[in-house]
Amino acid sequence: MTEVINPSTGDVLTTVPPLDLAGTDAAIARAQKAFPAWRDVAPGDRARLLRRFAAVVDEHIEELARLEVRNAGHTIGNARWEAGNVRDVLNYYAGAPERLAGRQIPVAGGLDVTFHEPLGVVGIIVPWNFPMPIAAWGFAPALAAGNTVVLKPAELTPLTAIRLGELALEAGLPEHVFQVLPGKGSVVGQRFVTHPAVRKVCFTGSTQVGKSIMAGCADQVKRVTLELGGKSAGIVFADADLEAAAAAAPGAVFDNAGQDCCARSRLLVEASVYDRFLALLEPAVRAFRVLDPASEMSQMGPLISSGQRETVQSYVDDADVAFRGSTVDGGGWWFPPTVLLASGTGDRHWREEIFGPVVSVLPFRDEAEAVRLANDTEYGLSGSIWTRDVGRALRMSRAVETGALSVNSNSSVRYWTPFGGMKQSGLGRELGPDALLSFTDVKNVFLAMGE
Repeated sequence: MTEVINPSTGDVLTTVPPLDLAGTDAAIARAQKAFPAWRDVAPGDRARLLRRFAAVVDEHIEELARLEVRNAGHTIGNARWEAGNVRDVLNYYAGAPERLAGRQIPVAGGLDVTFHEPLGVVGIIVPWNFPMPIAAWGFAPALAAGNTVVLKPAELTPLTAIRLGELALEAGLPEHVFQVLPGKGSVVGQRFVTHPAVRKVCFTGSTQVGKSIMAGCADQVKRVTLELGGKSAGIVFADADLEAAAAAAPGAVFDNAGQDCCARSRLLVEASVYDRFLALLEPAVRAFRVLDPASEMSQMGPLISSGQRETVQSYVDDADVAFRGSTVDGGGWWFPPTVLLASGTGDRHWREEIFGPVVSVLPFRDEAEAVRLANDTEYGLSGSIWTRDVGRALRMSRAVETGALSVNSNSSVRYWTPFGGMKQSGLGRELGPDALLSFTDVKNVFLAMGE
């Protein structure tokens, strides 16, 4: 049995039986058997089932949110948004089955048309940092395109995924079309990679594990979507609204206790306003509310585990700490919001993904240096640019090597726009109008006209 721990207290919430290899193979076989009938469901009927799934999730928003507070330590406000995001993503892709149109291509001697054919069984491997939304980003478009889904939640945070699987059946989805398989990554996740009936793997997690999944899938030329690590930069120019940028910076890195691949964990500030910006940032950091995540006032909860807390602490031990926020005393895996001053780009805390509430700050001289520093990383997932100069905003947006950028904002994700990384931050795109197509193969058909 796998123990599920409440990260706010360190207490055991419950236990979950993990699937072994035989159980995983049996679930994949059930998904494979369910695929032909699900593929053949009329587009309008499949759309109605997904809308019903969204409605059932909406009826259980508060239940799902409070479960995530206990299971993952998310603040209640964040958890409600996350459950609502599942509903919204389902509703968005419920519009897809009736719009999954191919093309008619002019040819001589006949008619040429294309079809978007579903792949079959899709395996989705979900991380512990955002258990509900990231699950939906995979299963909603996969189901809409006519695939069946086997989903492996993270060992630390399986409870909301298990509940979503139950709600799918309550909504009327056919049995075995969407299955949640708790278990070890080395067993369940690895079997998604090696099982020939699984035609695509969606993985969100570390770059190191993502590389091994990609290499494993290559053996069967299996499709992959990978959303991996990040070391995103917030770039603040002297002409920016410094008060707004400083007020927004804590949320950009400390939200979800910094356990976010999109966290703006590198903060680049133009040298002429560097001291002024730090003076504005300090009260914003100290005011960031680290409280019991069940509290409506909480802006940040605990880290996910004691091991994660030790890892985060290792980055702070020998660093130059500018200032820190408050934290909670007592049980659980709490860590204060922390601002570090980087001595240069070689600092470990500047280069590596910490995945905790820690931000590194470094000055830059001009636009060219800002671009060089921002791009001096193996990652390229997200980022922000703060400036009042529209021309500079456009130049920087084209020059910074990252998949999602915000200007005068720290927003990274909207379910109706594409999301994904460049370089070693990932492969492929989730969300938006085009994600659906990555769960299909294009089939070209030529019909000869004859005499």
